[in-house]
Order: sequence, then structure tokens, then C-alpha cells
Amino acid sequence: MKKYSIVIAGGGSTFTPGIVLMLLDNLGRFPIRQIKFYDNDADRQEVVAKACGVMLKERAPEIAFSYTTDAERAFSDVDFCMAHIRVGKYAMRELDEKIPLKYGVVGQETCGPGGIAYGMRSIGGILKILDAMEKYSPNAWMLNYSNPAAIVAEATRRLRPDSRILNICDMPIDLMEKMANIAGLPSRKEMVVRYYGLNHFGWWSDIRDKDGNDLMPVIRRHMKEHGFSNAMSDSSQHIESSWNDTFLKARDVYALDPDTIPNTYLKYYLFPDYVVEHSNPQHTRANEVMENRERAVFSACRAVAEKGTAEGIGLEADVHASYIVDLAAAIGENTRERMLLIVPNEGAIENFDSEAMVEIPCILGKNGYEKIQMGKIPRFQKGLMEQQVAVEKLTVEAWIEGSYQKLWQALALSKTVPSARVARLILDDLVEANKEYWPALS
Repeated sequence: MKKYSIVIAGGGSTFTPGIVLMLLDNLGRFPIRQIKFYDNDADRQEVVAKACGVMLKERAPEIAFSYTTDAERAFSDVDFCMAHIRVGKYAMRELDEKIPLKYGVVGQETCGPGGIAYGMRSIGGILKILDAMEKYSPNAWMLNYSNPAAIVAEATRRLRPDSRILNICDMPIDLMEKMANIAGLPSRKEMVVRYYGLNHFGWWSDIRDKDGNDLMPVIRRHMKEHGFSNAMSDSSQHIESSWNDTFLKARDVYALDPDTIPNTYLKYYLFPDYVVEHSNPQHTRANEVMENRERAVFSACRAVAEKGTAEGIGLEADVHASYIVDLAAAIGENTRERMLLIVPNEGAIENFDSEAMVEIPCILGKNGYEKIQMGKIPRFQKGLMEQQVAVEKLTVEAWIEGSYQKLWQALALSKTVPSARVARLILDDLVEANKEYWPALS
């Protein structure tokens, strides 16, 4: 069985230890000979890397491990690049959230103006990593779950159409674990689903167990009463208080179309007034993450490095990490597993833009993916998706062309923004805040 070489781009992320732990838990089905970290923040990466080095030495000393800020060293001799970068880190996320809230508009890292701002920063970073991977390891695959995935996926479709990149998201995976709990199943892997939409903007239309039994009735009953709340597994970790509200609010999102099960992120588009009303413009999700997950993971990493052991420290494999391992194994070992990917539509959703990047089930193997046809979708979802995909396309065009006009259009078209006047006020503040990161706009 082949042993694989992996580079994790975003080596200083708080999610990186969870990925390493999940990789270690799955060496039997996905053997590894080498793990490398790559990040442009050497100090941050070193904290995480020292802890992961201890974990690897304890559990799999045969795996070569290194970390670097040099692209050639990082991307040479790799089979997979697992990319989860955050350009501007949490300081910029905080501005993404707080600037729109100043104008009474949803402040969220991937939705609305915040997501557009983040996308304008992420495009260049992902292209740089993708180009380095293809230069030094042209046969490698990039498994990209850097946010905002929808905008990044559209940018790579436009600018690197022949690249070996798979764009994915862990949020549907987390929600499917909750639905498996609701249905009394041990794992999401016991379910076969039909799902369609855009990233952070989708719906489950059919959910069955492996024997073909329809699970939608029991899940619908739970959604009607509780949304996704009361569906947590015992292993849930680092859950900030705002997530609990999000899981409960899914009940109201579900009520708009009880024939489908919605992605939780739809609350930002369908109930933006509620979101703003329940937001603190001085203390947003970015602050929660910095105070909770960020602090906890970095504290644990320092403890591992100081004690020389990971035993009893509390670092755990993250849910989203399991999806990355499944995806890599599907390609490397040709498992033909059914997974959700963000891919060019090209008729998979019959009555929708063929050039849209849609999130749908695909079959994964050594040659990439095969899309599962979703047929026609209802008018309600189609209308919402057409508006949102236009926002994403305009954002990418603004980045490519350096166009202030198109970025203003993108903001004005977002369902989260009440008017073109407010869109322009927010845009001008975002331009000022992102001088170091965005291309110059004119």
C-alpha cells in the first residue's frame, strides 16, 4: 500500500492539530510517510508544529515531519495539499464582522459583506499556494477548505480551470452528524443524501439509511421543534454560545420549506434582521473564537511542547478533519466514496446556471470526481441561489478587474444588505480596512 506525503497549508491554524490527530487515527486506511506544515506566520506555526511534532513522535515516529515558510521546501514531493488558510487572521475577521454591524447589516465571516471582504483577501492567497503546489508537485491534489469556499471556488474555476483542486466544506458534514444522531444512527456514513445549493447555501432533499429507509420524516419532526439543537454528539468541542443559537434558529429557516432540510447559514440571508438584533457590534464571533477555541488550542499546544507528551492534554480530532481524510483516501485508494463537493454545475442541477459552482454529492476516486445529477430544483431555492451566485461572480470579477463598481454591485445585490447606499458606505470602510490585502480598486 502506498504511503503518502502531505503538506498542510495553514500550519498555524487551530484546526491543524485536529487534522494531524485524525490522520494518525486513520493510518490503516491512509498510510503516511511524510507530513509538512506551511504557513507565512512562522511564530504562530511553530507553536502548533512543536505540539504536533510531539504527537507524531509518540504515535508514529516513522513519519517524517517538518514545518517551513519556504514554498519550495513545503510543496516539493507531496501527494496532497490540505489547505485551510485565513488571510489576515482573526484581526481581519473581526473587522469583517464589525464594519457591517456598524450599519445595521449582518456581520459574518463568510456571508454578506464580511464574506465578500474575506473572499477578496483569500483569492490571491489560494492562487499562490495552488501555483506553488503545481510548480513543485504537479501531480498533487489540493483539498481546499479555505473560506469563503464559494468565492474561492469560483475564482479557481475562472483563473485555474485545469488545476487539481477540490473545494470542500465541513459544515454539511457537521450537520449530517447531527442528523445521524436525530435518526439514531451511529454515524453520518450510515446515510445516503441528496443535497444541492451553493456553499453555505444549500438544502438536503432526500436522506436515507443504507437499506433505503427514508429518514426525512424523523428529521423533519425534530427540525420543526428544535432545529439542529438537541442533536449534539458527546464529542462536540469548542462550541461557542452563538452556535447554539444558530442550531436552534434552523427551526425557523426550515419552516420556509418543510420539504427540505436547510444549511444553518441560510439564517443570515433569510433572517438578517434577527441576526443583527441578536448581535453585539462590540463583541462578535471573532472575539468568541479568540477567547475560546484560539486560546484553548494554543494553550494546549504549548502544554504538549512543554511536557513532551500529548497524553491527557485534551487535543482532539475535529469533525471536519475526518472529511479531509475521507477525501484524501477516496482519491489515493480509489474508494469511490460519495461525498459533497463544490464543483462546476454543467447541468448537474438542470435548471440552474451551468457555470455556477454548486455544492452537490459526487463520487470520488483516483481520477477525481463524478457528479451525481440533481435534476430540477424548486423555484424558491433557485431564486435564492441565482441572487447569491451573482454576488459571488461579481466579487471574483471585481478582484480580477480591480473594479470598485463591480464590488459595489456585489454588495448591493447581497440579500443581507438593505440598499445600494448602505452597500457603498460599508464598501468604503472595507476598502480602507483591507488596503494591505485587496488589489487596488478603481
